[in-house]
Order: sequence, then structure tokens, then C-alpha cells
Amino acid sequence: QPENGADYPRSQFGQRLREIAQLIKSGVGIEVAFADVGGWDTHVNQGASTGQLAARLTDFSQSIAALVTDLGDRMDDVVILSMSEFGRMVRQNGNGGTDHGHAGAMFVIGGSVRGGKVHGAWPGLEREQLYEGRDLALTTDFRAVFADVLGRHLGAKNLAPVFPGYDGKGFSVFR
Repeated sequence: QPENGADYPRSQFGQRLREIAQLIKSGVGIEVAFADVGGWDTHVNQGASTGQLAARLTDFSQSIAALVTDLGDRMDDVVILSMSEFGRMVRQNGNGGTDHGHAGAMFVIGGSVRGGKVHGAWPGLEREQLYEGRDLALTTDFRAVFADVLGRHLGAKNLAPVFPGYDGKGFSVFR
């Protein structure tokens, strides 16, 4: 059962995270788990503080919060890494949505993470700071974050088979 008053959303994502928490708490030795959440392709009528994007963000945040609450002190040994396979445009299109963009955000949460800050460069949202004048500029290779988690958290010594041709050095989200 969820601990520490954790209340998982009844969504697919919330229930997947609940199952991951059950595996972690069972002590079976799980080292990596994956949970997918869809519904981010908001080309039309995405809304603002209400609407389909707000609903996705609410489900995402409440599900992650429930997992963190449920795991309690176990979060000292857990890292949550979140990313999207594509970014979104900075500004809405004529249909009140956003089309596929160039860069996006990643979130890293855990007891050993240097949290409460933005890691990497933030170029800004002015037109001249955007990629092709419309998208967030890519400033951090996602492999740098994954390599950091694999090396520093999971203890991987050789990342070449995982990221051929990438050295993975010079970036850390950990203390």
C-alpha cells in the first residue's frame, strides 16, 4: 500500500508509478524502471491554466509527488529522470496549440541530486535567443544527463556501449 499519505492519481501514469514504488519497496533489487505518459502532442486548443496541457501537467506533477511521498526516505537512493522525445514551440500557433519544437526540458529528482536549480544554459525567450526564431535553443545534450545518472548513480564505468562516440564528461546534476 502507498505509505506516508501518498495519493496516486488514478491515471495510467499514476498507477504505473505506484507499481514502481511497490517494486522498490519490496526489495527485489530493481535498478531501472520506466513509465511512459502520453498526451503531450497539443497542436490544437491546448489551453492555459485549464485545458489539455494543464491536465497533463497536473497528472504528471501529482503522480511524481505521490511517488516521492510514498518512497519517503527511500528517495535517498532513487533518481527520477524525466524527458520528452521532442520539444514544443515557445508560442502558440493559430489553432491555440504548439507544434513540435527543437528543445525541451528534463527533470532530475532524487536525494543525491543538486536540486532547486536549472542546470545548463538558459538562453532566454527573445526571438533572437530562440532556435530559428521559434523554438527553445538546445543547450544540453540529453546524453550528458543520462550519462551522469548512469555513471554517478548507477556506477556504470564504461558508457561507450551505451553512447558510442560520446564522452559524457563535464556535466553533473549530483552533489
